[in-house]
Amino acid sequence: MTAESRTQDVQTAADGATSKPSIGAHPPINNSVRAWVEAKVTMCQPDRVVWLDGSKEERQRLIQQGVKEGVFIQLNQQKLPGCYLHRSNQNDVARTEQLTFICTPNADMAGPTNNWMETRQAYTKLRGLFTGCMKGRTMYVVPFIMGPAGSPLAKVGVQLTDSVYVAVSMGLMTRMGDVAWKQLAAGGPEHEDDFTRCLHSVGDVNPERRFICHFPLDNTIWSFGSGYGGNALLGKKCLALRIASFLGFQQDWMAEHMLLMGVTGPTGEKTYVTGAFPSACGKTNFAMLIPPEKYQKEGWKISTVGDDIVWMWVDKESGKLRAINPEAGYFGVLPGTNEKTNPNAMASMQKETIYTNVALTPDGDVWWEGKTDVPPPQAIDWTGQPWTPDCGRKAAHANSRFTAPATNNPALDPAWDDPAGVPVSAIIFGGRRSRTVPLVFQAFNWMHGVYVGATLGSETTAAATGAQGVVRRDPMAMLPFIGYNIRDYLVHWFRIRKKMSDCPRVFHVNWFRKDDQGKFIWPGFGENMRVLKWIIDRSRGRAYAKETLLGWMPRPKDIDLEGLSITHDDLEKLQAVEVEEFKTEILSQEEIFLKLAGEMPKEMVFQRELLVSRL
Repeated sequence: MTAESRTQDVQTAADGATSKPSIGAHPPINNSVRAWVEAKVTMCQPDRVVWLDGSKEERQRLIQQGVKEGVFIQLNQQKLPGCYLHRSNQNDVARTEQLTFICTPNADMAGPTNNWMETRQAYTKLRGLFTGCMKGRTMYVVPFIMGPAGSPLAKVGVQLTDSVYVAVSMGLMTRMGDVAWKQLAAGGPEHEDDFTRCLHSVGDVNPERRFICHFPLDNTIWSFGSGYGGNALLGKKCLALRIASFLGFQQDWMAEHMLLMGVTGPTGEKTYVTGAFPSACGKTNFAMLIPPEKYQKEGWKISTVGDDIVWMWVDKESGKLRAINPEAGYFGVLPGTNEKTNPNAMASMQKETIYTNVALTPDGDVWWEGKTDVPPPQAIDWTGQPWTPDCGRKAAHANSRFTAPATNNPALDPAWDDPAGVPVSAIIFGGRRSRTVPLVFQAFNWMHGVYVGATLGSETTAAATGAQGVVRRDPMAMLPFIGYNIRDYLVHWFRIRKKMSDCPRVFHVNWFRKDDQGKFIWPGFGENMRVLKWIIDRSRGRAYAKETLLGWMPRPKDIDLEGLSITHDDLEKLQAVEVEEFKTEILSQEEIFLKLAGEMPKEMVFQRELLVSRL
């Protein structure tokens, strides 16, 4: 059955009033889905209901409709086949963390790091906004799966939205369409209610009427007033992190804001590594890393399983941690992305891609700061205004994005869609720090590693609204995404350790340390392979390290510097830990301890005391 035959127009009565909206013709669905969709159609009152099936023909129809409505601008199809430009509202360009809520019966369930709203109060407030909000609009029913079909962790979601941009983007970011109904049916009648209910409307895009609300006890997400990806593509941060983290806490698995990559050595030995980096700290670049030429000749290869979100569980047979990427696409930051910094990302966005809030060149191409050394002589900027290099404005928004299918990535790992997932040997934490924090160190053990991750600090970027350049504590890079009390989240990390017979090694990296002149010391990008090799060797038990007050560190001679302009003396500076500076760092870490005000897990307190004693 096609999407067209699943469309139902609301009939207009003779007196000009509309009759009760109908959910129209639809694919085989269970009673729980039908009842939920009917209730939301009655509340939102759309003119039409369209059930999406995920086909290529349907996607093309949606895009053409978006072009007609001005939602998409067609780009040069010879240069960028299947690619389109989308401009979001200028007040709607990033995640709005201050308007994102965890809605539970009591505030303790949400904890001190989340905005909390009582469940009934939240539903009452949002029903007032959603009632009649889709009059004159189309409601798209978007069924999707997070995770490979058939995976033990795969979760079905159904998103109702009035945004054609969201409908098309969900087709890129998730396994969307009839495959979701099959997955839901495979669970049997006793699991027909086991899907995440996602309701979304752009409303009038008024920040005063913008709410992204999560109801973890109801497996429900309601998002109103935003069309930006992080707020509107409800399978992404909302389901795959906030709701999933709560489900993982209940069901003994983990949903984390991490990349997942495979590293194949010259002998063919393959190691899978996860990494948690706050937004815009080089996570996508690292996940799609291309080794330096020397390493390529030796036979080193990097493959990408995922660049943003990882779901992990302990395999009962092996006692080891396994992981999947729940997503099917990339929603990557563009400024600074180019053929030098991330060739694989550039290749991934050459077709079937939606560009958001970038500049449009006269020949139908796109441009953003950092794409090329020489900017175009003229363009239309991300706000739709004429732009020239000397006009004093940025051509692209600092948080401009690309949305592309994972299958576009030339370095996609063969196991990216494997329901069984991949084994995890190392977990890397990393932030953007210009001082104090060394290039790389290894935690002494899992407990220490949890402390390192929990006190992760990074200088803020444009991916979230607010001041930039301020060091913000971002536990496991999950601060905006933990769907329940951070106290219980940290306990969960310690609890998972007890289930593992052999846990991944934990590391911390900082590619962004600067010298006294304000220049980056480490070259970064592909050269990060040199640090990654030491991490792999440590995880495999075959690399030397010295004990320091922060953890295990490589000696300068343990990191290959051949072909680089930096010396072993430079590496000493990169690895230097100034005791007085780190005392200040520990005081700064108090931010997370103070938030928990006496409820910090005892393991965290113990690790902090050990660090203080080493200093």
